[in-house]
This record gives sequence, C-alpha cells and structure tokens, in this order.
Amino acid sequence: MAKVTLQSIADRVGVSRMTVSNAFSRPDQLSADLRERILAAADELGYVGPDPAARALARGRTGSVGLLINGTLSEAFEDAVSAAFLASVSDALSTRGMALTLLPSSADQPFVAARDVAVDGVLLYICDPTSPDIAWLERRNLPMVAIDHVGRPGIAEVHVDDRGGARLAAEHLLTLGHRRIGIVTLETKPESQNYPARERMLGWQDALAAAGVDPVVVATAYQPPRAAYDAALSLLDRPDRPTGVVCFSDAFAFATIRAAESLGLRVPQDLSVVGFDDSVLAASSRPPLTTVHQEVPAKGRAAVEAIAELMDGRQPEPVMLPTTLVVRESTTAPTSR
Repeated sequence: MAKVTLQSIADRVGVSRMTVSNAFSRPDQLSADLRERILAAADELGYVGPDPAARALARGRTGSVGLLINGTLSEAFEDAVSAAFLASVSDALSTRGMALTLLPSSADQPFVAARDVAVDGVLLYICDPTSPDIAWLERRNLPMVAIDHVGRPGIAEVHVDDRGGARLAAEHLLTLGHRRIGIVTLETKPESQNYPARERMLGWQDALAAAGVDPVVVATAYQPPRAAYDAALSLLDRPDRPTGVVCFSDAFAFATIRAAESLGLRVPQDLSVVGFDDSVLAASSRPPLTTVHQEVPAKGRAAVEAIAELMDGRQPEPVMLPTTLVVRESTTAPTSR
C-alpha cells in the first residue's frame, strides 16, 4: 500500500498541500468546516501524521529535551523528590509543546544515550561532573542546565539553598538545647562530590562550629536502602549517642527513626530527628517529620525556563531557590540522662 501523504489528502479534498498542512499545524488559518473535511479525509485514508524525522530535519529541532540522571530510572522513581522533579519537568515541557527524553547514564554500555539520542537541549540532574556522558554532550554543543549539580562554564545552573537550609536544621536543634548532635549524610567520592551533600554539610558545619559543637558524622551510600539504616544504627548504638540528628534527606531521616526504634529509643523524647526535602511522606510519617522544605515543582519549572532560554540563544541567570524549616513532631528539647 502506498504511503499516505499530505498530497494524498489534498487530492482527495481538492485543496492545496499547504492547506492540508495548515489543518494540522495552523488550524486558525482555515474555516472550521474546511478543517473538518480535511481531517475526515485524513482519517479515511489512514494518515498517521507528519513523519517525525522529516519534521525535525525541516525545523532543525526535535521538540524534545533530554534529562541525564545518575543511576537507573527505577532508582529515580523510588525517590519521592526525584519523582516529583521528573513530573514537574515533564509538565512544564508539555505546556511548551515539548517532550521529555530520559538519558540514562551510559556506564560501560556500548550504546551511549548522551552521544546517540537526538534532543534539543539537556538537563543535568545531580550528575557526576566527571561523567563521560557530559563530555559527549559538550562535544555536541548542546544547551545544558545543571540542577543540583556543579556546572561548568557555559552551563546554566538551577539550585536550591542547600547550605542555608542545612544551617536552619542544625540551628533548630541547637535552639532546643541539643549539644550532642549527629549527622547522617551521603557518602561521596572526593573527585565527584555530590553537590547537595557538599552544600548541606557546609550548612550544618556553619551552625555547629559557631556553637562549639563537634558532631559525630556517618556517611552512607544511597543504595541499597538498608545502608542508611545501618549507618544510623552505628551512630545511635553507643553510650554517648547523640540526642539530635540532622539527615541528608527525609529518606535518611526515616531510616534513622527506624534504627532508633529498633534500639528502644523514642522519637522525639529520646532522639530528635531532622530531615531535608519535605517529601510527600514527611507530614504523614509517625511522628510527623521536622524537615527542610524545598520547592521541587518550582525547581522543575525553573530548569525548563532556563533550557528554553538557552535554546532561544539567551543566557539565563543562575537560579537559587529558597529553603525553609518546617517544624513538626520529630524534634523536641533533649531530656537529661
């Protein structure tokens, strides 16, 4: 069967090929009756729409923005904050008539998405700055925006105030009277330090050093899920255990609460716990979690706004979104013991 084209439809209706094209791409240029006849003819002939590759070639645009992430997509969706960010980016792109293309990290795979997948620009979400994927994207000279990731010259940046938020968390425990304070943070490699982990550690240290408090720090990998629990257990299972703990994320805070409960400790009576992110589970956890709130949907929208500006030939200003402390029931003044 011959392929149905715009000309096939034009011949059926008795109009020009341009008129048929306008029926799909510029409907305001036609009367409602004419457009309806054209669409009906297209349906009769089994027209499936313009060829995406040909359209991209003609426009010089694919209509899609890539998102490069560390790890696997399943890990991203398991994390409430990453899932919310992906959703906000997808929604913001959709309102601009663009699609989201996920670019998994290549590792040692022969297929390199950053090299081979056609996109108009790329969002770098919490990526390893030394990643070979970023090097491939730079060779392609694609517009790029770094989110929660240390960028390089020419790469736009969108961040939340991780350092300020962490400082608020530590100051909260200090104000309540805690002086034995622990930190459960993300383990990172010196050559590819995680940006949020670095900034949050600086924020905790800002507040604790000013108060003369030397915290006990444990660092854990993000995966497997039990790693944070084991790290928190090692922090709490000691005679001089902390009375308050600040955590890299809400997920780490939940793991810390589980570890405390396994040792017979009550939260917050025996241990105060502060998270970071204010994920969807923070308010409904038991006890409701004191945490640092970041505007994840706003971060997604800001990232899309920045990549759109770059694609239009403009250089966006760096974005730093505020963080706030949300005090709930997982923190209280320390009890004497």
